[in-house]
Formats: sequence, C-alpha cells, structure tokens
Amino acid sequence: MSRSASSTSYIIARSEAEWRIFVREQMKLFKGYQARAEHEDIWNPEVPVEESSYYYRGTPLLHRQKLTATFPRVAELFCGCGGMSTGFEMAGFTSILGADIHIPSIETYRRNHSFASTLLGDLRSVRDDMLEEAMDGTPEVLCAGIPCQGFSLNNRKRHSEDKRNYLFMELLRFVRAMRPALVVVENVTGLKSAGNGEFAEAIESGFRDLGYGWVGHRVLNAADFGVPQMRARLFFVASLIEEPFDWPIPTHGNGTGRGFLTVADAIKDLPRLFAGQSTTKYTRQPHKDFQIRMRGCQTELWNHEAPNHPQSTIDRIDRTEPGMPMYSAFKQRIRLAWNEPSPTQVSGGIRPQFQFGHPDQPRGLTIRERCRIQSFPDSYFIEGGIVQGRVQTGNAVPPLLARALAESCLSYLHRTSLSNDAHPLAQHVGIL
Repeated sequence: MSRSASSTSYIIARSEAEWRIFVREQMKLFKGYQARAEHEDIWNPEVPVEESSYYYRGTPLLHRQKLTATFPRVAELFCGCGGMSTGFEMAGFTSILGADIHIPSIETYRRNHSFASTLLGDLRSVRDDMLEEAMDGTPEVLCAGIPCQGFSLNNRKRHSEDKRNYLFMELLRFVRAMRPALVVVENVTGLKSAGNGEFAEAIESGFRDLGYGWVGHRVLNAADFGVPQMRARLFFVASLIEEPFDWPIPTHGNGTGRGFLTVADAIKDLPRLFAGQSTTKYTRQPHKDFQIRMRGCQTELWNHEAPNHPQSTIDRIDRTEPGMPMYSAFKQRIRLAWNEPSPTQVSGGIRPQFQFGHPDQPRGLTIRERCRIQSFPDSYFIEGGIVQGRVQTGNAVPPLLARALAESCLSYLHRTSLSNDAHPLAQHVGIL
C-alpha cells in the first residue's frame, strides 16, 4: 500500500493482490463479532445506534482504475452494492467511481463494476480534492444514496437526531467542490415527514445555496418501472440550470396497459431448494420475459443458497398461507404470494434474519431470489454471504428504477446542452 502526499488523506492499493490481502485482514477483525444487543436495550432511543462491524473505520482506501471515460459519466457516493450505478449503465452511462464504508458492498461493487475506481471509507474522512482525483475529473451526474436508517419507517429506533441523517452535509461539501451538472439523491419516503419536513427542505435549500438553478423531488415506485416489488423511494434531482427536469413516466400499473410484475414473474423459474441447500445450475427454462431478461447470457447460477433454518422456522413457514405474516409480532415478515408483487425488501439492520418466506417452499429467500425481486441481473454476484447479502440487496436501488431515472437524466443533458454551446451544462458534454 502507498499513502498519498498527505498522511491524513488516503491509501492507494497498488495492485489487486494488495487489495485482497487488505480485505482478508479486515474481515479477520470481524470474525466472532458479538452484538451489543445481547447486553443493551437496542430499541431504546437513548441507546446510541449500533453500527455494522463490517464498516471500515480506517484511513480511506482507494483502488483506482485508469479509464478514459467519455460522456456520459456517473459516480455514486454511499453506493452500497451498486444498484444505482447498474441502472445508469443500462441507460448508457459509464460508472467511474463507487464509494462506501461497508466492506462487503465495496467488494460487490468492485466485482461487478471492475472498470470503475472504488473508495472504501467514511466520507467524512475524505478530502474534496481526493474524491475528484479518484474520479479523474467531474462526472455529468453524481448520485448519492445517503444513509436512510434514521428516516426509515421500518426502523424501530427511527428519530430525527440519528447522526446518520446529517451525512447529507458531506455530499454538499463534495458538490460544492466539483459542481456536477446533475445531482441525484435517493432516500426513503420517510424523509419527507422527518423533522416536520425540515430535512427535505434542507436538502433542496442546500443545493440552491450552492447555485443549483432547478431542484425538485418526487416519490417513485419501483413497481411502476417493471420491478416486481412495491418499493417507493424519494428522489431529489438538482441541476446547475433552471430548466425543469422531466421525471420518468411509469411503464407499468394503472393507465399504462401493463400490469405490475409479480413474484412468479421474478423467481418461479429458479431451482427448488430445501433449507440449507444450494445449487449453481439452472434446472428450468425461463418462461417470462422478465426471467429471460434477468438471465441474459448467464449459464451458471450464482448466490442461490437457501438459509439453513432450524426445524421450528421451517415448520412456521410451512404452515403460513402465502401473503400472510409468519409472525404475529412482525406483520411485515410475510410468506410471499406468487401472483402479487413483493412488498418492499429491507436490509434488516445489523443482523438481518430472513424477511420473506418463499411462496411454496418452506424457507426464506436466497440472495439470488432477492436480487431478482430487486431487478439485478443474474450476472450480478453479491459478495459477503447470506446475511451481508440481505443487507446489500435490502439497501439497493432497484436497477430498473435507476435506469428509468438515468434515461431522464440523459435526455435532460442532451436537451439542455446540445442546443447551445454557451449553456452552463455544455462544459460537461465532450461532443460540442
């Protein structure tokens, strides 16, 4: 490893081998981790929010790739496993950077976006110039899935003073330094009501204070864009100019002539498994357009391992009717029904148990099934095992939803800059 000129800046992995050694050493530190929940009342709002043991708290580590990226480029902060980047790439963007604090997420991002640079670490420890250097310039679009746990309605410790809520200020710091043409911020819908709406207002005001001419937000539901999941998310878009942004138009649901995709559309072609079983082979042909699309040219089945439940859990799932809760105290933990979209998948916190039961197999979902429900293609490999796979897939922006938003961004960049070479966005488009 080599350090940058400033000893407090960051570390550069000089080779793939160095990166792998570093990650192995970090993972050893997490082995045998015992949750604070065994000794403290984690649901008490007075108890500090516990953090994942897979968060990297050391000097930020940069794995830089040399790539001559042409318009349009996208970078993703708080990238998680890369759902937003994947959707933007589907729309024709080139990903140039993914940054996150969660080691398994960065490992997943690196595996699936090998041409992009990655930055592992707490963004509060990253200098402005370091981020720009990591990207070798400014992307046309900067995306950020700012941490949402403090706003999430699924968080039983939800409160507006959660310190993670203020990481948005770090995003503003980078935006001030780089001034990308467009900034896209994603969060849970609970942010609109958190602090009596003050957080949402602060986000828009923050962009306007930096000179962004048009700022708006909208709730988009993934099911409206061909994702087999009812997943509403709040998106903010900020543009350097005052030209209004055209939000994507739904392709599925009421008024579109196309119904929502269902759990059957998503996963019914995948091999049957008992608890604890796994397979790397497809055993059935895809019979729905969505299944064909997700398989693509993939011949080996990845991440299809069933949770190894105790018999009591297997029996509980087996006696639960599809569409109904498996636990009386946790109404959101249901056994999925074939002919309906999935409810929102969540990350499940620090030690997530299975959230949904399979419609006709007495077990929880595999990570591949969770990926399908999120619209990640089968070629997308999730690192970190079942538990950390749940964290990553639950936190991700569904790629097909991200693609719809990316196509609107691309149309906006062309519409607002190609017609006038004196336009403020023209400097971001390399073909004028």
